[in-house]
Amino acid sequence: MTRREKDRPWLMRTYAGHSTAEASNELYKNNLAKGQTGLSVAFDLPTQTGYDPDHILARGEVGRVGVPVSHIGDMRRLFQDIPLEGMNTSMTINATAMWLLAMYQVVAEEQGADITKLQGTTQNDIVKEYLSRGTHVFPPGPSLRLTTDMITYTVNNIPKWNPINICSYHLQEAGATPVQEIAFAMSTAIAVLDAVFASGQIPEDRRGEVVARISFFVNAGVRFIEEMCKMRAFGRLWDTVTRERYGIENAKQRRFRYGVQVNSLGLTEAQPENNVQRIVLEMLAVTLSKDARARAVQLPAWNEALGLPRPWDQQWSLRIQQVLAHESDLLEYEDIFEGSHVIEAKVTELMELVTAEMGRIEKMGGAMAAVESGYLKSALVSSHAERRARIESGEEKIVGVNSYQGTEPSPLTADLDTAIMTVDPANEARVVNALHSWRDNRDEQRAQESVAALKAAAAGSENLMAATLACVRAGVTTGEWSWALRDVFGEFRAPTGVSSAPVAVTAEAGTPLAEVRRKVAATAEELGSGKLRLLVGKPGLDGHSNGAEQIAVRARDAGFEVVYQGIRLTPEQIVSAAVAEDVHCVGLSILSGSHAALVPDVLERLRRAGVDDVPVIAGGIIPPADAAALRAAGVAAVFTPKDFGITEIIGRIVDEIRLANKLEV
Repeated sequence: MTRREKDRPWLMRTYAGHSTAEASNELYKNNLAKGQTGLSVAFDLPTQTGYDPDHILARGEVGRVGVPVSHIGDMRRLFQDIPLEGMNTSMTINATAMWLLAMYQVVAEEQGADITKLQGTTQNDIVKEYLSRGTHVFPPGPSLRLTTDMITYTVNNIPKWNPINICSYHLQEAGATPVQEIAFAMSTAIAVLDAVFASGQIPEDRRGEVVARISFFVNAGVRFIEEMCKMRAFGRLWDTVTRERYGIENAKQRRFRYGVQVNSLGLTEAQPENNVQRIVLEMLAVTLSKDARARAVQLPAWNEALGLPRPWDQQWSLRIQQVLAHESDLLEYEDIFEGSHVIEAKVTELMELVTAEMGRIEKMGGAMAAVESGYLKSALVSSHAERRARIESGEEKIVGVNSYQGTEPSPLTADLDTAIMTVDPANEARVVNALHSWRDNRDEQRAQESVAALKAAAAGSENLMAATLACVRAGVTTGEWSWALRDVFGEFRAPTGVSSAPVAVTAEAGTPLAEVRRKVAATAEELGSGKLRLLVGKPGLDGHSNGAEQIAVRARDAGFEVVYQGIRLTPEQIVSAAVAEDVHCVGLSILSGSHAALVPDVLERLRRAGVDDVPVIAGGIIPPADAAALRAAGVAAVFTPKDFGITEIIGRIVDEIRLANKLEV
């Protein structure tokens, strides 16, 4: 039997970056040497949200979930000895996407690159930041302007660059069903294209060039048949929208182009070795079908629910891709699902439901209006609450979490504190000192003049990319660029979706929630309080609000009065709210690793405010040693992803309130 010629594999990436530009540069070069065919840059939260490392909100966050890039000097070191003209680089950056792309371009120019040959992607989807990821800065209108300016600039100057990745990935992690995931992402793409074409910066006869550079970043969950059908539906709908709404005749320009990271927040802390088979199944969803195959794939590591993966863990995930692409015969065949009536029926069903949901959003005025009204966020919080309820009831099984929980000791997690990588706490001070040296040694007058010119441009209507490039070359910092635009555009607090989320878990007599409701009411009565009050706080820059929102919704349904002001609060703001609202418990949610710095700060401020009798609980991705340290510092309870029962967590919160008030438990 003759062997068939194989198709070219998809781009293989690993999402990576931490500590410093130098450390991340070393990591990138090592990953490329292992056979990775593209780079995927993870920026830290201060960089993503437009703060310099010395800002109060950056405390505890510098270099945690990605690399800090504060100015062109950091960008040079990040890509030192990596020729950018021949690289394909994905940058997970949104609110500050224009700034990072400008720095990338300048570094490429300094290397002698022809910028028309640069290839890669800036994520640059601000809508999903309002809904799920939480690294937004500016209001929807100005944010859409930044996106529009970037798209038109790249089409005219960096034609091989993908200036935006419309992200359905984060929507799924925030609870989106497949229908919501497609509909919300498609509606976002329509809002972006409408804005680009309305800007007057692209001639009518070049619309196809814009559409051809729009790419998507998609999630793949473990229901891999449904996920594969989702991708086929995505592709067909995109072809229809671009042809019928925008008149794009060239089929190549209408092609649905997407990259994927499989579901990170679906990975489990309990029996984490099971995450390997989850990752494989999720990868198959976006590679098995040739007609709906991802153009680029990056896989999480098995231990991401425990903390930051080590280089070896990331290598394991890269090898999963390489085995499928190079050892299997997958790439030798045409689409193996062609003609399947089962697949066609599922794809047709998805397309019909998605079209109806897109119609609802269109009637509201489009994606931006649906963000500002709170409709999209409320829909996600509700869907997520319903799924959590199915998991807690056992209707939806998670192996090792709510079923098949008996396990042999795992050699992978025999020492949990060495099963992940940790960032040196002293790293932050080094980064801050380097930033101060940078400011001290630049041409200050040139920097300030370029910032003033940026503000003037923002107050007008010109494309902001030229002024941004001038700021880069003048040595302006990430925070300075962002604050200049904040001064003109203002900031945005996205709707939380909590108050309008429907009840997802019933409280009939005999149910766990009914028992918790009884305890809540009894405790409030014993304390002489009308209602128990719980403050749910998100200190620092971590925008992963899904867990906090689900705790807030369930606490509300259990009879608590919930104080939840959304993301990105300082410890001082959280304590002020706790005092002003006279709460009975403070719950802090952090997934970025900054808990070690921020939670003790909240505790100390509560003590100084004279309310040290209010119990503080913490939740997030918190390693065992850190959890022990937090409890030693005075935290009443620590919850991690293995604690999946939200009603049980609410019950524990009531117990901690009773203990703090010397009531019988």
